[in-house]
Amino acid sequence: MSNVERIPDTIQTMTELQALLAATPGALDAIPGAVYLCDREGWLLRCNSQAANLWGRTPTMGEERFCGSHQLFLPDGTPVPHEQCPMADAIFHGTVTQNAEVVMERPDGSRIVALVNIRPLRDAHGNIEGAINCFQDITARRHLEDEFRRNTEDLEDFFENGAVALHIVDREGIIVRANRAELDLLGYTKGEYVGRHIAEFHADECVITEILQRLAMNEPLVRFPARLRAKDGSIRHVLVTSNGRFVDGKLLNTRCFTTDVTMLHQAETARRESEERLAATYEAATVAIAETDADGRLLRVNNAHCRILGRSRDELLSMRFTDYTHEEDQQKDAAMYARQVSGALAHYSIRKRARRSDGTIAYLDVFSSSVRDAQGRFRYGVRVIQDVTATQLLEDRLREREQHMRELLEALPAAVYTTDAHGRITFYNKAAVQMAGRTPVAGDHWCVTWRLFWPDGRPLPHDQCPMAVALREDRPVRGLEAVAERPDGTRVPFLPHPTPLHDADGKLVGAINMLVDISELKQAENRQKTLIDELNHRVKNTLATVQSLATQTARHARGVDEFVGAFESRLLSLGRAHELLATRHWQDAPLEELVREITTPLTGAMQERTVIAGPPITVAPRIALNLTMCINELLTNAAKYGSLGAAEGSLAIRWDLRPEEHGSALDLCWLERGGPPVKPPEHRGFGTRLIERCIERDLGGLVELSFHEEGLHCRLTIPLTIN
Repeated sequence: MSNVERIPDTIQTMTELQALLAATPGALDAIPGAVYLCDREGWLLRCNSQAANLWGRTPTMGEERFCGSHQLFLPDGTPVPHEQCPMADAIFHGTVTQNAEVVMERPDGSRIVALVNIRPLRDAHGNIEGAINCFQDITARRHLEDEFRRNTEDLEDFFENGAVALHIVDREGIIVRANRAELDLLGYTKGEYVGRHIAEFHADECVITEILQRLAMNEPLVRFPARLRAKDGSIRHVLVTSNGRFVDGKLLNTRCFTTDVTMLHQAETARRESEERLAATYEAATVAIAETDADGRLLRVNNAHCRILGRSRDELLSMRFTDYTHEEDQQKDAAMYARQVSGALAHYSIRKRARRSDGTIAYLDVFSSSVRDAQGRFRYGVRVIQDVTATQLLEDRLREREQHMRELLEALPAAVYTTDAHGRITFYNKAAVQMAGRTPVAGDHWCVTWRLFWPDGRPLPHDQCPMAVALREDRPVRGLEAVAERPDGTRVPFLPHPTPLHDADGKLVGAINMLVDISELKQAENRQKTLIDELNHRVKNTLATVQSLATQTARHARGVDEFVGAFESRLLSLGRAHELLATRHWQDAPLEELVREITTPLTGAMQERTVIAGPPITVAPRIALNLTMCINELLTNAAKYGSLGAAEGSLAIRWDLRPEEHGSALDLCWLERGGPPVKPPEHRGFGTRLIERCIERDLGGLVELSFHEEGLHCRLTIPLTIN
């Protein structure tokens, strides 16, 4: 009989999941890493304390699925729902995850990078009972890796994209690497440059031989001059800074920085050549050249300087430049030169008078500059002098003539301005400013006006205006008319008279233009045309209106007396409107004045009970006439049947402006109160039809009549675009 106790079958067949669950709670904590278990549905069964610490929370077992973290993300920051995480893949699909990186977010918002290893747990038949996840915090390692990668990328970027040319040469002199700046410097591709001997690209064999020998002896080079041959055959002057890399005392390679100084070399060569040319031409120059010390004493003068001042070289070298300067110009020239010596001025120019040896006056244009040492200290001044005596005398005469012309143009009552040959405005008088409503600014071309239009309203670009045409075609332009718009929106019609100006050789030098304001003439013409058109139109309309009034009044009158009274009232109303418009020359009429003119004869005794109010509005003659007829009908009705016939009656006429899609509309309300009770009429009378005809048919408006018991309400809506 054996002494070994038989193990029950239930224990022998325990699955991995059952075994893990059967372990003591502290068993998982003994594992060196974060561990947790899920069942076949993904519900958390157990986790160790390290997992809870990394999650930043202790999840409730059996109530949360797949993971105890607050939120999961991929390394690129993409959110991962728990039901789509690697643990869910292991449970539902049997997927094994090894060394995968995920980002776990704690409830406080902090995040860690975790390396997860997940394996599904199966029973004896291979069915998935759950899964185990062992993970560890690799945040610090990830940070180090990221920093190492960034440093590596920075170093690689420094080498490849550095602004300084850099190449590496092995101990045999073969180029093993070159950056973009090096290749761009010489124009080679990487395949044409790397792998070849460095000596192939040096223009001087002795120089590269010395460079390689010194580097092989561990002797560093600093800004060593050399010449390299570019792909296009040109020679690049460079400075080489290099040292060797030695391992166990043997040269491994050399690192070489190449600075391109070709342009500097060319500049230095050009400077030497320039100095040689300057020395050769100094004496042959036609302008005077002098060098002066800090006190203004002449150190060197050329022949032209002696000739202009009529003095010998020896005499000038014993003088300061102020000694021959005119007394009235000495102080200004000396003060500016002192500022130049101190460094306050880099250079200056001045026109001054000088006394020749014979006592005559010479006008000189002086340009003075400084020569300084490397520390910026003043060494000497260079004064280039040109005799401009003849030019000055001519300028004086021209200035006098120009001033006389300006005074003459300023005195003209018409707008006058001038331009140069390119159309830039050079002069304008006060009348031009007044007409344009603005002061021209520097850079204005062609015209002083702000905007231009043709008489028919089409825009007229400045470069196509009459002045531009006159300059472009070199001819006077006459017989055209234009309209100038000021910045405030007002417009002025005018007649331009552009005329080209030429110099003594017939060359076009500019033009002069006179703008004649014809506003009053245009206004008179427009008034005359308007009056004639209005007269024709009004005569026809008035005759038609009188005929309609007579016909409709007779049709609705019960007798001759009633016809005469109604017809006379309507004619008088029409006459009052005509009289008001005639006093304004058939121009727009003030609405308030029009309403008071119509209503006063019937509301005079009840002024305290009559309200007439609204914003200041002027209406066109056509609107005024139709409104007069309508208000007269309303007044007549109010006197017979409404509030004007009652002792306690009142009347309110109010209006306002209402915005519409294509402008605005007049909204006028007629309100009666305190009269006899009002009832809707059984039949539409002539007065109602007259109001509707005036407002709706003639003016395209809208009439709303409301027969309230307390009084008649009438609302008239009229678009103000009616002429």
